[in-house]
Amino acid sequence: MTTEDDGALTGSDLAAWSSLATVLEWLPAALDAQLTRDSQLTHFEFGMLYALSSAEGRALKMSTLADYANSSLSRLSRAVARLEKRGLVQRRPDPSDGRATLACLTDAGQETMQAALPGHAALVRRVVLDPLTAAQRRQLTEISGRIQRGLRDHQGWSPVAARKNAR
Repeated sequence: MTTEDDGALTGSDLAAWSSLATVLEWLPAALDAQLTRDSQLTHFEFGMLYALSSAEGRALKMSTLADYANSSLSRLSRAVARLEKRGLVQRRPDPSDGRATLACLTDAGQETMQAALPGHAALVRRVVLDPLTAAQRRQLTEISGRIQRGLRDHQGWSPVAARKNAR
């Protein structure tokens, strides 16, 4: 038998964590399924295209894109290679830093991202935002921010630092 004294989560703490853990498992799979079905993109690839489309000149250093995506450079490089084969992204040397490589969104990549955006946004609205009241959406923003701060404050943890420490 476990009790709170042995560190196990119980009662409302266990219910809150179980609920969040389920969302953390199910939501990425649902996002991937919709994007793959409708646009032949994973959620990870869509996120990269979105970041590039929002960047000045539709280009980012590969290392910066990896940081945005909370990805290792090798994972990002494999994903960029897949997108390059489809003509959605190009890699070019960074003219301001000869050691760096830029990931550049092509016109076809911009069109693909724009075409994928309505279906993605509709799913996010349907499964995340629409079930919530306006007050609950504000609470979700606050709660998510607090969890993010808790992660950052946990011994200086950040997605980028975790990725670099894993090397």
